[in-house]
Amino acid sequence: MLKLVNAIAIALLLAIGVPVGAADKPAPLAPMTVNINTADASTLATALDGVGAARAKAIVEYREAHGPFRAVDDLAQVKGIGEHVVDANRARLTVK
Repeated sequence: MLKLVNAIAIALLLAIGVPVGAADKPAPLAPMTVNINTADASTLATALDGVGAARAKAIVEYREAHGPFRAVDDLAQVKGIGEHVVDANRARLTVK
């Protein structure tokens, strides 16, 4: 989502002729927090790096079969989700 917002901002700046440089970049937005116990598959696929529609569906199905995640690290138990995906998204994941 953040990448899309930044791409749109840069495209708009280029369209109106404003120079885009390191000093001209907007301040980064705060990362979106995603509750893996309540988010639907669409939200998971959009908000998490390395998670597309199939992995997001697997997360929801795992949660429905096994109950809520107790910790963010439990997400790695979902088939197709490994420690690398959890680590890449750790800052925006929550189970609260």
